[in-house]
Amino acid sequence: MKFVIIGGGPAGVQAATHGARLGAEVILIEKDILGGAANLWDCVPSKAMIATGAMIKMLERADRIGLPAHRLIPDLDELRLRVSSITEKLAKSFDQLLGSQGVRVIRGTGKVISKHEVMATFPDGTEEIIGAEAILVATGSRPRVPDWALVDGDRVLTTRHAYPPKEIPEHLVVIGSGVTGVEFVHMFRSFGSKVSLVVSRQQVLPSKDPEVAAALEVDFLETGVLLYKGARAVGIERIDKGVKVICDDQRTIEGSHVLLAIGSVPNSENLGLESAGVFVDRWGQVPVDHHCVSNVPHIYAAGDLSGKLQLASVASMQGRKVAEHVMGLDGRQHRHLDYEKAASAIFTEPEIADVGLAEAEAFAQGRKIRVTKVPFASNPRALIDGDARGFVKILSDPATGVVLGGSIVGAHAAELISVIAVAVTARLRVTDIVESVLVHPSLAEALAEAAD
Repeated sequence: MKFVIIGGGPAGVQAATHGARLGAEVILIEKDILGGAANLWDCVPSKAMIATGAMIKMLERADRIGLPAHRLIPDLDELRLRVSSITEKLAKSFDQLLGSQGVRVIRGTGKVISKHEVMATFPDGTEEIIGAEAILVATGSRPRVPDWALVDGDRVLTTRHAYPPKEIPEHLVVIGSGVTGVEFVHMFRSFGSKVSLVVSRQQVLPSKDPEVAAALEVDFLETGVLLYKGARAVGIERIDKGVKVICDDQRTIEGSHVLLAIGSVPNSENLGLESAGVFVDRWGQVPVDHHCVSNVPHIYAAGDLSGKLQLASVASMQGRKVAEHVMGLDGRQHRHLDYEKAASAIFTEPEIADVGLAEAEAFAQGRKIRVTKVPFASNPRALIDGDARGFVKILSDPATGVVLGGSIVGAHAAELISVIAVAVTARLRVTDIVESVLVHPSLAEALAEAAD
């Protein structure tokens, strides 16, 4: 089986390594960085900077655990070196992994030129036509820039200009209150910036549980973040002091810098998909079935290009499932990827994580559920650590006790949600969590209490 992959992000790398282990001859084409531009130029750098901000905030709270409180200012040069070092190490590890599995990696661009052919173009302009029995396109996405925003990388920024920016903004205006937007609010307020957030609806994180969003809003307001609710940005002007954001309700917000966090655009241009008859929708995405197959049976799409959840973890699992389908393993023991059971996290402070069924979703469906909630305020480890913000909420079936979903707001929520994610995926009951003997003192004890 000759398997050609265009795009070396989480989906492409996982499909390549898993496919090679299953016996496929794999060729992977990547033009930017192994590991994926959205992953290693956006996700990982932002989390590295958030970790620096978290350390700053922790030192500010040191007096809660009997130490003098400190206020530190980040060293941008050192931070830039730290981010690039992490990115380079991860990219190198992906390169070594692919090499160890016998995957041929082509540095260049890939284009589908027929249903069974891909043309690779090398940096020097030379070309190679490669025959393929199966093709995966997983070219990721890039930050969306609206027509009214003239990005200059100086005062008007996309996320990729902010790892870190040339200077710490005195007053940063963030446009977009989804996951990326609120993470940048948290990051730069930790660095000492004044931050204003343009919230087009009536709550931050409009797709999340209102109770979760409310907890984050309270924390934002307590730390001086200005929320402009019900305002949709329609223009940006450069002024002497920096920038002015113009909203559709005539409100204006002046700041030193503005950052756009209003979604992403799939990289579906110039892939030649039309040459193979692959359907691309008006958003630039390739609709796929539960095997990640496009409308052409042997051509697959995964990651951000597939229009599913834009999470590196989901893309990686899609890549694994694609490799199994390519090699014919879907007819054996094979579990389809259930996107509704994918765990996600938001790296704000406090952290937010969720998985499975949401309370508002169950209410909209008229579905009966059991909801139990426990605050970290009564958790010994949270009190020991000096940060007892947040809660654990678990949703279960009242008749069977099967865990349906959960939300966590608080320290290490991104780690703790894994327990609930396993319970949701394996259809465990709340009693399975309650009867597990967990470490004491630990934040995880709150999970058992919430399940009881």
